Amino acid sequence: MLSTALALFLSTPILRPQKPVYGHSNPRFSTYINLPSSKPLDSICCHGFSRRKTSLSGSCLSCNDRISAFTCRNHGYSSIKVRAASVPESTGEIEKSRDLAGTMQLGAMFGIWYLLNIFFNIFNKQVLKVFPFPATITAFQFGCGTVMINIMWALNLCNRPKLTRPQILAILPLAVAHTFGNLLTNVSLGKVAVSFTHTIKALEPFFTVLFAALFLGEKPAFWALSSLVPIAGGVALASLTEASFNWIGFCSAMASNVTNQSRNVFSKKLMANKEEALDNINLFSVITIISFILLVPAAIFMEGFKFTPSYLQFAANQGLNVRELCIRSLLAGFCFHSYQQVSYMILQMVNPVTHAVGNCVKRVVVIVSSVIFFQTPVSPINSIGTAMALAGVFLYSRAKRMKPETKPQAA
Repeated sequence: MLSTALALFLSTPILRPQKPVYGHSNPRFSTYINLPSSKPLDSICCHGFSRRKTSLSGSCLSCNDRISAFTCRNHGYSSIKVRAASVPESTGEIEKSRDLAGTMQLGAMFGIWYLLNIFFNIFNKQVLKVFPFPATITAFQFGCGTVMINIMWALNLCNRPKLTRPQILAILPLAVAHTFGNLLTNVSLGKVAVSFTHTIKALEPFFTVLFAALFLGEKPAFWALSSLVPIAGGVALASLTEASFNWIGFCSAMASNVTNQSRNVFSKKLMANKEEALDNINLFSVITIISFILLVPAAIFMEGFKFTPSYLQFAANQGLNVRELCIRSLLAGFCFHSYQQVSYMILQMVNPVTHAVGNCVKRVVVIVSSVIFFQTPVSPINSIGTAMALAGVFLYSRAKRMKPETKPQAA
């Protein structure tokens, strides 16, 4: 409910209608209350701040509630007129509404993240089926991201970073690892089912623990190590029973785990140096542009220039006409950059453990949606293996939240 402040005005003891002070007239507030008083009045706002008033009005700097008070000693009147005024709700209710709005915004961000992932994997798989040139497609997707980044910088939607030479040299290893990680993922998606690629990529925590121990000197906790057992067992079980199993697809997905986790190690080292650190959004933007510059000549060297009428006609003969191929390639490029951008935005809003749990749920959503859309045949044992791997990833993210117990030192 709204609290009530009292605005005080001069009145006379005569019971005839009086002319309102300073022209404020409102028939709803015409009640007169006689209060004997001969002392100056204190004005109090809804936050409890008190200030003695001898002028006509005052305000609280915290809530901007108007408080009016006036007493007249020269005319000898001892009665005052009281007018009711409405003020905002309590700060507790305002904070609750803000928390609710923040939670709804975060939930919407996670929903957008998952939807963009689903659409990317579907469009990307459709393009790779008829246009089997993963390096060219990956370079095109980095190109879409580069265009989007420059548009956002031009429109001042985000600040353009001012890079120094040491920063570029520090970011370069991250960009190389990022380039290989996405390229190898596309190679895998072109060879095996989307669900199988994401099942293999559930092994990322294993390489996270390995590289953190080797390069950062971090000792994994017992529960984190224990959670790797169902991950490895589930991936092995799913691989043995996968109908679309292909060694190139399996090895490239496994190699993408290595490169992606190497990127995370390099990123931690870069963020440790505050002079060279960038925020997550700008770091991702710079990495995308460098990856595009690196991959374009490499793609032409490995696969040649494939955006020619003959190759596009080849794709059309596989069941997807040129117009549909171009539209789905653009949609895949848009979703490719957008879902990673949203992921970094979420990472700035929540802690890394919450983000890891969300990433685990995202992988489940992508696997289920791809199985339904592409009607991928899945055996019961394959389903059990995939479920084991994903459950292990969830347990790993929960284990990372646990803090190691510190033993009390002997006196």
